[in-house]
Amino acid sequence: MMALKSFVLTIVIMALVTSISYASDPSPLQDFCVAINDPKSHVMVNGRFCKNPEHVTADDFFTSGLNMPGNSSNQFGVTGVSANINSLPGINTLGISLARIDYPPHALNSFHTNPRASEILVVLEGTLYVGFVTSTSAPNEKNRLFSKILHSGDAFVFPMGLIHFQLCGKD
Repeated sequence: MMALKSFVLTIVIMALVTSISYASDPSPLQDFCVAINDPKSHVMVNGRFCKNPEHVTADDFFTSGLNMPGNSSNQFGVTGVSANINSLPGINTLGISLARIDYPPHALNSFHTNPRASEILVVLEGTLYVGFVTSTSAPNEKNRLFSKILHSGDAFVFPMGLIHFQLCGKD
């Protein structure tokens, strides 16, 4: 009888562990969900109500202002202008985001992660020293730093969930 209880307990624990270890955002059930703040809408996705697809226009997938630099007079000198769900409601549920970040000389965008998305950085002018640190998945594996100096026209990918940074050069 004790062996049966141990067996059942083991199965229950394994079921719980495997059910909570697999997690991701589900695939969308519709082509898009343009976010609105209208509780009369009957569809809610990602905490936002979806605009009726018959009322969606191209403007719901458009934003402007990313050509304007932000105010970099903060302690880090880094400023960002993002195209988020408020300025670009068509981005809701698409699993992407967009931001413009301005770096004055010697500014640091300190170590951070993006737990739900990868990041692609494109340098338009100047130079940036960028990098990310791997996690360890094996007992004898060490963390690795992947870094590069980027110049105008270069791009770099930061994998989802990994610690990464950007440091501006002198220009």
